[in-house]
Amino acid sequence: MGAGKVYLVGAGPGDPKLITVRGLEAIRRADCIVYDRLAAPQLVRMAKEDAELIYVGKLPERHAMKQEEINRLLTDLALQGKTVVRLKGGDPAVFGRVGEEAEALRLNGIPYEIIPGVTSATAVPIFAGIPVTHRDLASSFMVLTGHENPDKLDKLIEWDKVAHAAGTLVFLMGVAKIGYIAGQLMRHGKAPETPVALVRWGTRAEQAVLAGTLADIEAKVKAAGFTAPAVIVVGDVVRLREFLAWAEQKPLFGTRVLITRSPSQAGELAGKIDALGGEPYEFPVIETRMPEAPETVEAIRQALEEAESYDWVVLTSANGVRFFFDWLVRTGTDIRRFHRARFAAVGPKTAEELALRGVRADVQAEKFVAESLAEAIGCVASPGQKALLARGDLARDVLPRELEKLGLRAKEIDIYETVPAGVRDPFLLDMLREGQIHVVTFTSGSTVRNLLDALGRMGAEDPAALLAKSRIVCIGPIAAREAEKCGLQVAAVADPYTLDGLVEAICRLKANEGTSYHKGE
Repeated sequence: MGAGKVYLVGAGPGDPKLITVRGLEAIRRADCIVYDRLAAPQLVRMAKEDAELIYVGKLPERHAMKQEEINRLLTDLALQGKTVVRLKGGDPAVFGRVGEEAEALRLNGIPYEIIPGVTSATAVPIFAGIPVTHRDLASSFMVLTGHENPDKLDKLIEWDKVAHAAGTLVFLMGVAKIGYIAGQLMRHGKAPETPVALVRWGTRAEQAVLAGTLADIEAKVKAAGFTAPAVIVVGDVVRLREFLAWAEQKPLFGTRVLITRSPSQAGELAGKIDALGGEPYEFPVIETRMPEAPETVEAIRQALEEAESYDWVVLTSANGVRFFFDWLVRTGTDIRRFHRARFAAVGPKTAEELALRGVRADVQAEKFVAESLAEAIGCVASPGQKALLARGDLARDVLPRELEKLGLRAKEIDIYETVPAGVRDPFLLDMLREGQIHVVTFTSGSTVRNLLDALGRMGAEDPAALLAKSRIVCIGPIAAREAEKCGLQVAAVADPYTLDGLVEAICRLKANEGTSYHKGE
């Protein structure tokens, strides 16, 4: 077997959308992902389903794996013929030890490619409103390591030259040495009143900023208990933060939102949250698909064969619309055969999906639940009319029962089925335990049940208790009732029962509770 190939990929500063296109392509084709602590969890989950995931990250005062061991691991995996991605925070060439890893691969005759990433040295400050250069304040910047012990720092850094070498000094990995760094800069001529800012977990939901001067920054760090990882910025550009801070101004800044919808539907909600400054964290617990059981397929075929007989086609979700038209294609049924039928939609999203296919909804529910849809149909329908209910297999029996009370003959078909999704996530349990998931969203009763089941399969002894540090927000009363039935405390319910209503509910929750969603804080 020939050697595989290793991609040394920069993951960017933390926000998963700051990965490069080339880096993402490498992740998606890799047989194995070797990742560290600073790589966004969302990026690791973009690996193909059967990819091997190996954590080699370093924690303060503890190394999960020594650098020599990482070099050997990359070599061994490649010699097995695997395509390997070494995923490193920021840019691998900026204090990322990529040279050592590439050298080890070269010595072993293993092909490799280095894919640069967005460096935290410039990205993290600007997410805090601090450009590292400015025409009037700093025409240059210098990036230095602050990670080493003081003796080694003094050997690596010529403080007398560095103090005045650039308009802005950026130190990476230097929080624990902030007092020594500030002291050396002042000792070699930097003014004590020089502005300093530390930006922790920049570009992520945990982003926090602490500002001061060289004279007082050490005391402020200790008083605040400010910890790594953080980027240190020294220079007059720090003053611009007062005017240029932009990320914190967004209504959902600092909010990580768990999205449990199916993969085909999660993107719209994720986009809305991202646009408002939140960090969407997709963990789809359900998937929708066409049923394949012969008896179900035959029942759908026979129902569509009677197209001319229906007075109503009733659709209760956007999924229902998509699958309904997919079945028309699969069975060769011409939509014009429903010429005598009127179409009823449960809400605006369902109506929009119909409109995209050239069909206008004749009736739309005032409230986006089955009871309201039945009421709306009852206002215009006549007893004896025939209705086709094209729905999912988990739909409630409320609608057919209410239609029958109105004297309509309801024909039900399960045009799609909802099944648990098999998404791997090596991070979610720890994130929930540590309160790093601020809001959990549910868009149906099935997402509630399936999330709890998924957490149980992942090793949670009490899945409901694991969600206690998160705020539960539901798209409507049905999902909320299911959540409460399962022992969860619902913090907010959308009104109206739409994705926009769901996002608005999260924004109201954030505005009312401030920056912390953690109970008791």
